[in-house]
Amino acid sequence: MAGHGGSEDPAVGGPARHVPVLLSDVVAALAPAAGEVVVDGTFGAGGYTRAILAAGANVLAIDRDPSAIAAAAPLVAEAAGRLTLVEGRFGDLEAIVAAHAGGAADAVVLDIGVSSMQIDEADRGFSFQKDGPLDMRMGAAGPTAADVVNRIKPGDLTRILGILGEERHAGRIARAIAARREERPFTRTLDLAETVAKVVGRSPKDRIDPATRSFQALRIFVNDELGELARALMAAERVLKPGGRLVVVTFHSLEDRIVKRFLRERSAPPAASRHMPDVAVTPPTFSSRNKAVAASPEEAERNPRARSAKLRTGVRTDAPPRADADALAFAALPTLADLPPSGD
Repeated sequence: MAGHGGSEDPAVGGPARHVPVLLSDVVAALAPAAGEVVVDGTFGAGGYTRAILAAGANVLAIDRDPSAIAAAAPLVAEAAGRLTLVEGRFGDLEAIVAAHAGGAADAVVLDIGVSSMQIDEADRGFSFQKDGPLDMRMGAAGPTAADVVNRIKPGDLTRILGILGEERHAGRIARAIAARREERPFTRTLDLAETVAKVVGRSPKDRIDPATRSFQALRIFVNDELGELARALMAAERVLKPGGRLVVVTFHSLEDRIVKRFLRERSAPPAASRHMPDVAVTPPTFSSRNKAVAASPEEAERNPRARSAKLRTGVRTDAPPRADADALAFAALPTLADLPPSGD
């Protein structure tokens, strides 16, 4: 994955292809050195990986998209043993690092969201500006977006659109989808986009397409993107060596909120409770200024995807990883496991 247009990005339907966002800032934060192992958890088109390899470090790269893995074969050959590419989810980062890098890494970089390659391919079903099957899966398995909109309960769909898409018309959209699917199921992206547009409408002042937030919400839900991010952050805490760098690029507020809260809480001792007896203070696992880096006006002009990007960095201390995950809690949502069977 190589960066997406989130709810704030009007270019979600047609971003520039394969342009790594905040590349110089990411490389500076990673500070890759010869002989080090850097995990690129979201390989995509390999923009970050190429820069890391050029700096002399070895790369363990992960991507859940089989097409991204296949397209990277020439780069793997060119790297002559310094690049290991694994098809998998970055939420499984700890197991992948254990299997391929001895369980430890010097740096981890995550670029969260859907890649420009996936948006550009109509058959993947991510874009509402190109007609294609209503799929949205980053990998090759599991329910599609069509399965979700055709089968999920209207109340659950309202929560998905409202929370993951931050869509204020979520209830009206969910009811419209539920009514329309009684006539015929949704199978195509433009069909769904047109249904949403009829509900939301569009003012000439609107910066984004009426379907943007709904498509974002479905994509995040279908791919469990927030859960993957939470698992990856905790895994990075476990695999990074003391002094190891965690670098995360996000594209909308939901992702950034999780990263910001994780780094803030992991870089400070847990708050004491007046209801509990005094216990030994757990030392911070990261040092972090917790200050987001944004794209320069020049980069945002060159690459519209960079407009909403935020980069946050933490440096691993020598403290043992924490077991708690409170910092990563977010609103309860239905899961793909809750999806009613087809025909119900």
